[in-house]
Amino acid sequence: MSKEYLTGLKSKLIAVVDDEQDIIELVSVNLKKNGFNVVSFNDGSGLFEYLQKTLPDLVILDLMLPDYDGFEICKYLKNDPRTAKIPIIMLTARGDETDKILGLEIGADDYLTKPFSPRELVARVKVIFRRGSNAANTSTLIVINDILEIDTEKYEVKIEGNKIDLTPTEYKILKLLAERYDKVCSRERIIDYIGSQEKGVFDRTVDVHIKNLRDKLGKAAVYVKNIRGVGYKLEGM
Repeated sequence: MSKEYLTGLKSKLIAVVDDEQDIIELVSVNLKKNGFNVVSFNDGSGLFEYLQKTLPDLVILDLMLPDYDGFEICKYLKNDPRTAKIPIIMLTARGDETDKILGLEIGADDYLTKPFSPRELVARVKVIFRRGSNAANTSTLIVINDILEIDTEKYEVKIEGNKIDLTPTEYKILKLLAERYDKVCSRERIIDYIGSQEKGVFDRTVDVHIKNLRDKLGKAAVYVKNIRGVGYKLEGM
């Protein structure tokens, strides 16, 4: 399973919407090879249902879907304040210039026609992330494997869409580990990070906070790894 959705160019969550399963598999494999997490849908309804609980960093959208027209989906996403900042790449067999112009005019960030080069698609995804067109969204929402969500603007943590209650210290520790995803945080670093509010925190109490945090994270507790003799890190499975 891939590791997801944190700071930097990699570890972002991408939603692929296409009614052709072979296209979904081709796109998904190549995105995952480059460190991205992928969720996929065969129609617009599946995407809309998913968006009720989780916002991806980017949507790769086919135009010819069984239930909704891709142009209408794009317009809906761009007109909804909650999803307006999510970049959209249209990936479609409709290669007419008028279709491309229309797609870009209604808010698509890029337009790629089928047949396409998977390497080119990945390159275009990376360009969009480099531009920072979704910075406001990605800077406040961290998601791992579509299970653990950390909203740093709302100070909320959810497990599979269900909010859990953390103490301020537990939240700060989790946020630190998430922001340094897959990198070890020493106990000393954790103490420094939370020390101004928690004057009495020492190595042994960091371990206690971690234990309590794991208890509350449920099935996501496995993402918090103990690096013996050093500290802790957050890592997907």
